Amino acid sequence: MERRRGAELEAALLDAAWDEVLESGYARLTMEAVAARAHTGKQVLYRRWRNRAELVIAAMRHRTGSIIDDIPDTGSLRDDVLEVLRRMADRFAAIGPDIFHGLLSEAPDLDSEAFRRMVGMMTTIVKQAAERGEIPTADVPERVLTAPTNLLRHEMLFTREPVPASTLVSLVDDVFLPLVSGTPRRSG
Repeated sequence: MERRRGAELEAALLDAAWDEVLESGYARLTMEAVAARAHTGKQVLYRRWRNRAELVIAAMRHRTGSIIDDIPDTGSLRDDVLEVLRRMADRFAAIGPDIFHGLLSEAPDLDSEAFRRMVGMMTTIVKQAAERGEIPTADVPERVLTAPTNLLRHEMLFTREPVPASTLVSLVDDVFLPLVSGTPRRSG
């Protein structure tokens, strides 16, 4: 068997991790089992990912794509934020509550960048909206920027069911848009 390297090896590792987590469940997932499925040693995994949570996130992005790779620009702040929340809800439905809850249980073991990725996307979305004149300023506090995505994560944490579209609409219409449209420019 020819030795795999680079992108080919990484794809094989990520495919093995995804197949293993789907078959075994997050709680029973081990680096050893992923390595065995990929026909390699677990040290090969640990050179790329510090722990199983990072490995599963990488495998999930490999299989389903990254939510932030394609920033919505529908021409409407409301629709852009709804699209982000739909993508998150669709990912939750695709991976299931077992994987989602498992990942959240190991959140302290993840690089903080895993959670900061949405800040950049939401910042871009708000800047687009300010440039279109939909909101008075793009200078929005980070807690406001991340309110809809964090509240959606909260919804997903306490359920095993898909998040209804009405919840997504409420997060945008009842929480996010009032906060953003009323946010004054920050001084100093």
